[in-house]
Amino acid sequence: MARVLLVDDDPSIHEVLGAYLRQEGHEVVEARDGAEALARLGAADVLILDLMLPKVGGLEVAREVRRDYPDLPVLMLTAKGEEEERIEGLDLGADDYVTKPFSPREVVARVRALLRRRGLRDELAFGALTLKPAERVALLNGAPLPLSRLEFDLLLTLAQHPGLVWSRARLLERVWGGDFPGIDRVVDVHIAGLRKKLGEDGDNPRYIETVRGVGYRFREE
Repeated sequence: MARVLLVDDDPSIHEVLGAYLRQEGHEVVEARDGAEALARLGAADVLILDLMLPKVGGLEVAREVRRDYPDLPVLMLTAKGEEEERIEGLDLGADDYVTKPFSPREVVARVRALLRRRGLRDELAFGALTLKPAERVALLNGAPLPLSRLEFDLLLTLAQHPGLVWSRARLLERVWGGDFPGIDRVVDVHIAGLRKKLGEDGDNPRYIETVRGVGYRFREE
């Protein structure tokens, strides 16, 4: 399962394509314009982006994505006559595109391929720690860690981007969801729980490092 941010101003696209994506097992986060999309980028594993959007255009969203979320896979939705825009979107770093009208099954297949290329389902190994995203399993020295759903999502988010500093606000958005009315303390409590289960030394953590005044990052090897 992945979290798919679906950005389109056509309600029928959300209804039909969203249903197909959910049937595939994905969680779908919806946005109806470019401004709303930019506010929810931190909650996405893959972005499905219509180029013709109100408020902030799709090309501008794509530009922001590649600046702030360089590893986020982007699938563009384009109209038949938007060849120049499509080329510009690919030049900006979009990974793939489909032309309207499209088959929802094709879009789902392309999302599957993007996630496979991204390595969302691959095993991540960091010394004694191994994460298996597809199985939602974390192993320490070969033994399964008893992580809650939120703890696993939090650890996976950090581990997929070693060295990247995540603010508490971005972690709240990414792990708890864009509409979570939480406070920073929620993140700190879950980080503390994770560190305890990982057997971390608070003064010299092996995996999760505190960046004072900012947030947390997963230590690069």
